[in-house]
Amino acid sequence: MNDSIVRLPIKHIENAIHVVRGERVMLDRDLASLYEVSTSVLNQAVKRHKDRFPADFMFQLTFNEAQSLLLRSQTVILKPGKHLKYRPYAFTEHGILMLSSVLNSERAVQVNIEIMRTFVRLREMMRSNAELAGKLDDLEQKYDRQFKVVFDAIRQLMTPAPAKLKPIGFRAKSLKK
Repeated sequence: MNDSIVRLPIKHIENAIHVVRGERVMLDRDLASLYEVSTSVLNQAVKRHKDRFPADFMFQLTFNEAQSLLLRSQTVILKPGKHLKYRPYAFTEHGILMLSSVLNSERAVQVNIEIMRTFVRLREMMRSNAELAGKLDDLEQKYDRQFKVVFDAIRQLMTPAPAKLKPIGFRAKSLKK
């Protein structure tokens, strides 16, 4: 094994992770770029080993899904239906792990290590956000109970006192005394 370790910018990997069909995935073109191979070489290696990539490891995007992802990642707005010759493949985390065994290169192994570290960091961030949301809910419920009297008093002060109503209609001066 070579002593050189591949270091990829974390933001570069994070920006390449998309959510499609409720799954966090990376597109074949982004992975090929990271592995420093062409997209066709990557897809050819996958097709040679189809049995290693079931539907929960890899799936092909529909034209609409691909178009929406490509438009979001482009700085220039493209005309609908243009510049999309092939539907890209999306690889889940498990599919990306399998790619290192299919590509048979040291770079693929090193890149996969960096990608897996990024997926782990994303999972930890999501877990900490969920914990924070739970704590906020607990505090909100706690304060609602403790300050109910204060909230009721403020609401009572905010509602205007009923005004003395004058009778409706016209009264003649002769009737007034």
